[in-house]
Amino acid sequence: MKYLHTMVRVSDLDVSLRFYRDALGLEELSRKESPQGRFTLVFLAASGDHSAQVELTYNWDPESYSGGRNFGHIAYAVPDIYAQCERLQAHGVEILRPPRDGRMAFVRSPDGISIELLQQGSALAPKEPWVSMPNTGVW
Repeated sequence: MKYLHTMVRVSDLDVSLRFYRDALGLEELSRKESPQGRFTLVFLAASGDHSAQVELTYNWDPESYSGGRNFGHIAYAVPDIYAQCERLQAHGVEILRPPRDGRMAFVRSPDGISIELLQQGSALAPKEPWVSMPNTGVW
């Protein structure tokens, strides 16, 4: 058995790509348009690790997706948790659980999917502004 991907339904493909690709830093691997099925699939993965993919499914006909904690989250290891959070903030993404411990942070996609960011290797030394930043919302 081999893990293939996690599928996430998105309500606005352009907004979601700005989050997953531009802010989070995933790379687009492939895209499939299905006019008959009226949907678009976009597969993304972390640079250098295409074995763990995220499939964004965009249904062309409007649907309402309500998020719930039953999904859990998608997690990525990052080389510098502080730099990743700064990058996300520069793209207008709110850090819901800041990396106060130098180890872990949480954000949400435009469709409410919880994304966990974990520092690769040992935790970084705690530093400001992260140490003093409170949690926001739910993650």
